[in-house]
Amino acid sequence: MAQATARHILVSSEEQCAALKTEIENGRDFADAAREHSSCPSGRSGGDLGAFGPGMMVKEFDEVVFSAPINTVQGPVKTQFGYHLLEVTSRT
Repeated sequence: MAQATARHILVSSEEQCAALKTEIENGRDFADAAREHSSCPSGRSGGDLGAFGPGMMVKEFDEVVFSAPINTVQGPVKTQFGYHLLEVTSRT
């Protein structure tokens, strides 16, 4: 069974999500941005979600995590919770 590790930043607006993505692409540390802006409790740990398998996260999240390139920031990804930036850190 596939497993992945990822980190994310959850915000309420697509605009804020896109702005954070630009900041990260221009050199801002992902974990620092997560600690400052993410509304998810994982923000305190730099957005780290740990390891999980398919079906353990919402569908939109799974689609990105199990197909996107590793160590590349993806998003904005809209879910029922808001807008996410996702970075897959490993996948087996």
